[in-house]
Amino acid sequence: MQKIVTNLWFDNNAEEAIDHYIAALGDGKVLNVVRYDATGMGDDGTAMAVEFELLGQRFVGINGGPMFTFSEAISLEVRCADQAEIDRVWDALVEGGTEQPCGWLKDKFGLSWQVGPSNFTDFTTGDPEAVARFMKKMLSTQGKFNLAELQAAYDGR
Repeated sequence: MQKIVTNLWFDNNAEEAIDHYIAALGDGKVLNVVRYDATGMGDDGTAMAVEFELLGQRFVGINGGPMFTFSEAISLEVRCADQAEIDRVWDALVEGGTEQPCGWLKDKFGLSWQVGPSNFTDFTTGDPEAVARFMKKMLSTQGKFNLAELQAAYDGR
């Protein structure tokens, strides 16, 4: 059982966002929905909290209202096996959102994501000159990563 569960505060569109994330990542499910009732805390029958799973990780989406919004101070990172997976995940998550530098994006719900290679650590260890070339390329990337370009920078090509 996962002991730490990330809670994500949405205005009033948690179910829409969760459906979007499940479709974008291709591996997820809604586990439980707690709905507002006649207590007056929210619209009767609308979701208050949605427990869900993405790629084996549990989360809770809360429809808490507009008081709090997402910032880049927290992001979700998706490590992808290859360029095809980076392209698929990136294109699905950025739809309606905005591209950010260094493989980051902000989705249409305001949540920040990092979409990168599963072997990222390989690029940040080893020969210091190779790491420096990689870091320069990575930090100058606007939007989605191109693995071939990152590898070429690391290799000095």
